Amino acid sequence: MLRSFPPLPRPRVRLALHKYSTSSTCNQLSPQHAIYVSNSVNPYFNLSLEDWLFRHKNHQEPLLLLYRNTPCVVIGRNQNPWKEVNMSALKARNIPFIRRRSGGGTVYHDLGNTNYSIHLPRASFDRHETAELVRRAISTLGIDVRVNDRNDICVGSEKIRVPGPMCVPAANECFRLYVSGSAYKIVHQRAYHHGTMLISTRLDTLGALLRADKDTMVTKGVDSVRSPVCNLRQFSSTINHETFVDAVIKEFRKEYDIRETVQYVDNGEGVDDIEYIRNGMTELLSWDWAFGQTPEFTYTLKKTLPWGTVTAEIRSKHGVILSAAFAGEGDVSQETLEQLGRRLEGQKYGFVDADIVRDITEQDNRYRDIWDFLSSSMDTYSYRP
Repeated sequence: MLRSFPPLPRPRVRLALHKYSTSSTCNQLSPQHAIYVSNSVNPYFNLSLEDWLFRHKNHQEPLLLLYRNTPCVVIGRNQNPWKEVNMSALKARNIPFIRRRSGGGTVYHDLGNTNYSIHLPRASFDRHETAELVRRAISTLGIDVRVNDRNDICVGSEKIRVPGPMCVPAANECFRLYVSGSAYKIVHQRAYHHGTMLISTRLDTLGALLRADKDTMVTKGVDSVRSPVCNLRQFSSTINHETFVDAVIKEFRKEYDIRETVQYVDNGEGVDDIEYIRNGMTELLSWDWAFGQTPEFTYTLKKTLPWGTVTAEIRSKHGVILSAAFAGEGDVSQETLEQLGRRLEGQKYGFVDADIVRDITEQDNRYRDIWDFLSSSMDTYSYRP
């Protein structure tokens, strides 16, 4: 299932009819249908398609979107990617992270995970009810699941004594295994609940990518809640993307009395003229969105080097370094350390060019050691399709 992310194509979409259809094929992508299934696996397209539907659908009518993505990490709107994501692991696997437009925590997508998105009028939006809709759909596939108090979906009626890759429990501590996490967005008269559904996801990759281990990075943004996870496939060998999609569609039809055909979104004609989607894809890839939306944070570092110990405190907001303070042992010049800190002010966190401080690092190997330690601690990864 692991594979490198394909080159980002110019989005082209065609609509095909679901098996319930009795009418002719529609070639024009319209936001006024009720049920959409994207056959694209491009996360930049699917997240932009979701936002376009959310912004343009009649706010009084329900809508369902289902899709999968090639491997990627998706962080919440108000999260810190350096805190949430293992950048080195991302780089090694050539997997992107993407900041979505809704809140909530960080999740991993691959072709073993199916994403659902339920849009409703704000006046009738109830997070628990939409989670229950998905729960009922899974139950029809013969798997016993429950909705917890955060409206995430868990396996079993009792807590299970098995740790998942995202969380290591204390001895004899019980955990319920999660198969789905949720996030929400409310704008004016419209709201949506979207979530992941782990069917046959690479849990080893999920665990590696979502373990950043930066306890001394204190952020004003939203931290993810680490939870033990598992796949639905562990409880049923017959469940897959198609069976899950069909089950959710059937339950959505029943809940909202929907009779119209499903709109399948494929590569082809129909979306080239939709400027909103094109611009949305471009925005998701930009530094301003991916890193520049990062809430303020402070990162405190300490490193013992061959000649002594150095400490650093870096403060950043919106991806830009506001201040950097250093302290070193021995006869390291505090004045030079302050000069190093001033050089970093105003630079993009994780993207500082070594030439900015080269005259300082070439003065003494100790300053070069400090810079090497600092630059490796600010390790980042900017994916380019």
